[in-house]
Amino acid sequence: MENCFFLWCWSLNPGPEHTRPETVLKNQEVEFGRNRERLQFFKWSSRVFKNVAVIPPGTGMAHQVNLEYLSRVVCEDKDLLFPDSVVGTDSHITMVNGLGILGWGVGGIETEAVMLGLPVSLALPEVVGCKLTGPLNPFVTSIDVVLGITKHLRQVGVAGKFVEFFGSGVSQLSIVDRTTIANMCPEYGAILSFFPVDNVTLKHLEHTGFDKTKLQSTEKYLKAVKLFRNDRNSSEPEYSQVIQINLNSIVPSVSGPKRPQDRVAVTDMKSDFQACLNEKVGFKGFQIAAEKQNDSISIHYEGSEYKLSHGSVVIAAVISCTNNCNPSVMLAAGLLAKKAVEAGLRVKPYIRTSLSPGSGMVTHYLSSSGVLPYLSKLGFEIVGYGCSTCVGNTAPLSEAVLNAVKQGDLVTCGVLSGNKSFEGRLCDCVRASYLASPPLVVAYAIAGTVNIDFQTEPLGTDPVGKNVYLRDIWPSREEVHQIEEEHVILSMFKTLKEKVEMGNKRWNSLEAPESVLFPWDLKSTYIRCPSFFDKLTKEPAALQPIENAHVLLYLGDSVTTDHISPAGSIARSSAAAKYLTNRGLTPREFNSYGARRGNDAVMTRGTFANIKLFNKFIGKPAPKTIHFPSGQTLDVFEAAELYQKEGIPLIILAGKKYGSGNSRDWAAKGPYLLGVKAVLAESYEKIHKDHLIGIGIAPLQFLPGENADSLGLSGKETFSLTFPEELFPGVTLNIKTSTGKVFSAIASFENDVEITLYKHGGLLNFVARKFL
Repeated sequence: MENCFFLWCWSLNPGPEHTRPETVLKNQEVEFGRNRERLQFFKWSSRVFKNVAVIPPGTGMAHQVNLEYLSRVVCEDKDLLFPDSVVGTDSHITMVNGLGILGWGVGGIETEAVMLGLPVSLALPEVVGCKLTGPLNPFVTSIDVVLGITKHLRQVGVAGKFVEFFGSGVSQLSIVDRTTIANMCPEYGAILSFFPVDNVTLKHLEHTGFDKTKLQSTEKYLKAVKLFRNDRNSSEPEYSQVIQINLNSIVPSVSGPKRPQDRVAVTDMKSDFQACLNEKVGFKGFQIAAEKQNDSISIHYEGSEYKLSHGSVVIAAVISCTNNCNPSVMLAAGLLAKKAVEAGLRVKPYIRTSLSPGSGMVTHYLSSSGVLPYLSKLGFEIVGYGCSTCVGNTAPLSEAVLNAVKQGDLVTCGVLSGNKSFEGRLCDCVRASYLASPPLVVAYAIAGTVNIDFQTEPLGTDPVGKNVYLRDIWPSREEVHQIEEEHVILSMFKTLKEKVEMGNKRWNSLEAPESVLFPWDLKSTYIRCPSFFDKLTKEPAALQPIENAHVLLYLGDSVTTDHISPAGSIARSSAAAKYLTNRGLTPREFNSYGARRGNDAVMTRGTFANIKLFNKFIGKPAPKTIHFPSGQTLDVFEAAELYQKEGIPLIILAGKKYGSGNSRDWAAKGPYLLGVKAVLAESYEKIHKDHLIGIGIAPLQFLPGENADSLGLSGKETFSLTFPEELFPGVTLNIKTSTGKVFSAIASFENDVEITLYKHGGLLNFVARKFL
């Protein structure tokens, strides 16, 4: 059996040309121009590697193409049947578990090794059974169910475990509900969240054009090997732990204003936002003085005057790539928009609105159901099919808005239907960002503020001056399901298949190298031969001690991979911007960090460049640190560069949940290229810890109950440690500081495989040595 590898061309490219709005065509032109070198590299790879296929740009997001096109559920190789499975470089890969396919994100480092023949290794995890009971509230959407279950699982603690759903409540969830829930497992720390195949799965497969003969053999096989879920089974599966969630307890909610796990009931939104204004600066608070909380700033925009205040919405994005791939919530947004327009409601023009479907299928059913024009009238025009507002790829706000925010020091808001809402991710002037279902994104955009109680305050007035409340335009479940049945049809999946297999004119006509070895262009600022293997020897050297290492950064809790390696826009004052400027590029040509992942020089300079990074050495959010030998406050890259010139190794001090969020491999590669030898944290996100080992950075962990504060560490000391010759999982190491303090920490290796990889300097080195 041969593994197949699929590459997605990450680009904001649209569907069939005859159906594309002007905005999308313009974006396609820009994106193909910006990313030509990357696309040529992808096309070259599909030519020279026999088991690599490229999904053409404009087809859709990787996670949705997985569901709509690539998934097999049960694979067949001659006379052998076996369950489908997948690993991928994206944290959203876990969506396929909603279809009964075991899959999880492993990041670029592990996937690169898999493509070179190394199997994925995984310590046998605990399997937590999550029993779903009770009927669903008719007013909640799938995003409410997702956020409710996410919050519950995060509170219980399922990090590093498999979660499997069972119980009578599972049958109430559609496949798109299940994939939405499975998609969020990185947010509650699970490796994956699995929904076994059942009758709901089979009906979905039949509806989407699955071959009937294949469907029958799939059902027969899964029942024979006892992998088929049935509510009539009297005995429950055996799990390491069982938790129970009553679906009836879930209420409509949003999540924010800074973290996706901070869930707020819609009925409590106004009071919660007021509390956030009052609270000290932290995971929720903004610490706005009481006398300034009612301040407003007037702005003139397109010939009219408006007022901005704390809570004003300035970005509203309807996105359907991950949480909201569910057709019901997208159609609900469209129906709400239709009713709003018919009631005479509009969105204020200064609000940056956008619509980014996860695939052409979403555009198809929004169009065929007749709701797309109403979304457009409210400003929700299709901007493309790739990662956009979620990762900071949003068009700039108007100068009038930016000046008002700065003048009033306003806490303005972004509302989006994605699954990431980290502080500062949308843009540096938007301090509060909320995740919400697509219909609620539209509702908050119409209201123009999150500082509203939908139960008692109107969204606006109709042409005759009558108040219009959210309840007046909220579509019923029956309305949504009727439209869904009529318009989410087999033909859409057939159209997707055609797009994947036929490509598009731009992709088909794109020229790419035909040589066996890729011809590196030394002038390229997108694709560069990486430096990871520059000093690779045939045999690994003995483990070297870490001696007199300085602390590059002293960080707190919940430092995300977005803090470590941002994927959004490149700030003009950043080290990456200086590098690109020195190569003749203008700020308009910088593109994003995500687009320049093929250039290690850019990505290294972008490491720890997030404007919201809080380094305790600095005392405020900024991508800065202190170079202790000179006492200078510098960009993180500049300080690391000085340390490397001086031959000084580096470590990072951190708190709990270091590396949470996306499974972003550059969050490990970047620190490695900065000269970081070890991270010393209270705890890690599992995937990120694997990446650290995979690149050759030692993941060290404080003993239970200890941290930098309790040990009296300032971070200004130097640190030294030696690895024993017989390194084994969980070994305790002694660390000595320049002040004379000695304390113990755990080398957080889980198995002998991880130790072997670390001794080789990481996974890539281990695999590369096989070819020397």
